[in-house]
Amino acid sequence: MLAGPYCTRLLSDLGARVIKIERPVEGDEMRRNPHQIEAGRDDQSTYFARVNAGKESVAVDLSRPDAATWSWTSRSRGRVHRELRARVAGKLGLAYEAVRAAKPDIVYCSISGFGQTGPWRERPAFAHIINAASGMMALEQGDEAAPRASNLQAADVLAAAHAMGAIMAALWRRARTGQGAHLDVSMLEALVGADSVTYASVLNGGEEHGNPRPGMIVHKLGDRYMAMQIVGAPRLWQRLLGIMKRPELAEDARFTTALTRRRHWRELRAIITGWLDTFPARKRRWRCSPPRASPAPRCCDRPRSSPPSTWPCGASSRCCPIRVCPRCG
Repeated sequence: MLAGPYCTRLLSDLGARVIKIERPVEGDEMRRNPHQIEAGRDDQSTYFARVNAGKESVAVDLSRPDAATWSWTSRSRGRVHRELRARVAGKLGLAYEAVRAAKPDIVYCSISGFGQTGPWRERPAFAHIINAASGMMALEQGDEAAPRASNLQAADVLAAAHAMGAIMAALWRRARTGQGAHLDVSMLEALVGADSVTYASVLNGGEEHGNPRPGMIVHKLGDRYMAMQIVGAPRLWQRLLGIMKRPELAEDARFTTALTRRRHWRELRAIITGWLDTFPARKRRWRCSPPRASPAPRCCDRPRSSPPSTWPCGASSRCCPIRVCPRCG
């Protein structure tokens, strides 16, 4: 799971001392992910380094009876984070009740797939499983023949961010009141909470709003794809009609309101993409600013040796490893 390491990486970035517990000999499984930073090694993957930078590490065989000596960490630092299932944590003597007995003001955070209560509390989970169980995978399927795996580990990262915020709040409360906390963060709940429309709609008697997302377009133009959005801000619809030179669409009963445009999105999408297809391939270049009297040089003309500063159009290139300007294309 990424959620725990990502959460504690965020805490480390904020100045916390983070001690990572790993299995003896083989260590964390993430060490062997691609790509290995050093040739000839198999325990320094970029994935592992990215989420564990700034941490200390100790190897502890938690199955040994004397492994309870790990508790010096909780006594000296006052916060514990775990990703073990509740039953496993209890078997190893690492359950919240056992740790709290050693340190009553402990801040103890549990991240799991489905939370610490309920019928699924003992189920293991990865982001891919949560994406399926939440229904998000089905919502994203849209017109495709079958659901697909996502490269974005949203459930992990969202749960990590929730956990970090909860830990910070609990530490602040403890500083004021002396009271510890047991924090229960569920990847499923974190992912469901990030959905924009569907879950709140369905829970209140409405309908699903999966792909294709109304008001959002991904359309092929020549040898590229264009992402376009016409919802989410005032007057986008009116501006689009002006650009398309189709003012009559404002009077079309299918498109007079945001609700009717959502209901008839497939028809509206066909109209918009049909308009996009009218542009010759050589003119399918979009700029984020009005045309200039004297066009600036193309950003991709910047020599490779140029220092990272700004592109000719003003966009920052400091963090971008490519030579193509993110604004000018």
